[in-house]
Amino acid sequence: MAASSDQVSSKKLEQQNRDARFAILLSLFVGVLMLIGKVAAYWFTGSSAIFSDAAESVVHVVAVAFAVFSLWLSARPAVPHFHYGYERITFFSAGFEGAMIVLAAGSIIATTTQRWRRGLTIDNLGSGVALILAAGLLNAFLGWYLLRMGKQNHSLILEADGKHVLTDSWTSFGVVAGLGLVMMTGWKPFDPLVAYAVAANILWQGGRLMWHSMKGLLDYSDPKIGHQIRNRLDVICEELGLQYHGVRFRTTGYRQIIEVHLLFPHTMAVGEAHRQATMLEERLTIDLEVPAEVTTHLESLEDHFEVHHVQHYTGRPD
Repeated sequence: MAASSDQVSSKKLEQQNRDARFAILLSLFVGVLMLIGKVAAYWFTGSSAIFSDAAESVVHVVAVAFAVFSLWLSARPAVPHFHYGYERITFFSAGFEGAMIVLAAGSIIATTTQRWRRGLTIDNLGSGVALILAAGLLNAFLGWYLLRMGKQNHSLILEADGKHVLTDSWTSFGVVAGLGLVMMTGWKPFDPLVAYAVAANILWQGGRLMWHSMKGLLDYSDPKIGHQIRNRLDVICEELGLQYHGVRFRTTGYRQIIEVHLLFPHTMAVGEAHRQATMLEERLTIDLEVPAEVTTHLESLEDHFEVHHVQHYTGRPD
C-alpha cells in the first residue's frame, strides 16, 4: 500500500521541479556564452590548451541540452505503460554527459598531438588568457550553484551538470596557468602539455559520471540512506509497537522507493493493521530528508517465518 501523504510530496516535488528547470536553463544559457567566448579565444591565439577548453564547452552545451530534455521528461507523471514515471532518465542523462566528456578528452588528445607535430604557433595570448579566466570564474560560480540546487532538490541531473561545470572551470584555470608559463618563459610546449593534462582530468571526471550512472541504473542502495531509513523505522515501530524486516530501497534520481514488511499479531483485525501501516508510511515519508514513496507488506508475527519457508521451498514468490 502506498503512503497517503501524496499532497505534501507532490507540492515538494513541484517546487523542486521549478527550481531545477530554472537552474538547468541558466546552465544552458551560460554554457552557450562560454562556448562563444572560448571559440573566440581559440580563434585569436591558436592555442591547443584553449582548444581543449573550447572542446569541453562544446560537449557541455550538447550534454546540457540533453539534460534539459531529461529534466522535462523526468517531471512527467506516470502513464499506463510507465507505472513509475520517467524519473530514472536522470541516470541515463548523467551517463550520457559522462560519455560526452570522455569523447571530448579523446578529441583533445588527438588534435593536440596533431598540432604539436605540425609545429606550435601561438598569438595574442593576453586577450585569450583574459577571456578564458573570465569564463573560468563564471563557471566556478555556476557549478557551485548547480551543485547546491542539485543536492537541495535531490536532482542527479543538476548534480552531474554542476560537476561538469566545475570541471570546466578548473580546466579553464589550468589553461590560464599553462599559458601564463608560456608567456613568462617563452617555452611553447607548455601549451600542449596543459592540453594533455586537461584531457586526463576530464577523462577521469567523465568516467566517474558514467560509473555513477551505471550504479543508479543497477539499483545501487546507498548505505547512508539505508542507515537513515532503518533509524527512522526503529523509532516509529517502537512507538507503534510493531516489528519489521525485509527493508529494500532504491532511488529514481529524485526520490527513494522503499519497501518494508511489517509484523502484526495474528489476532489483530486487518482494518487496524492497515491503519497502523498507513500511519507508518506517512510518518516515514515525512521524517526522511529526501522525497520517498513507501510501500508496506503486512504479515502475521507468529507464523511469518513458516510461511516464508514454505513459499521458498515450493518455489512460490514471497
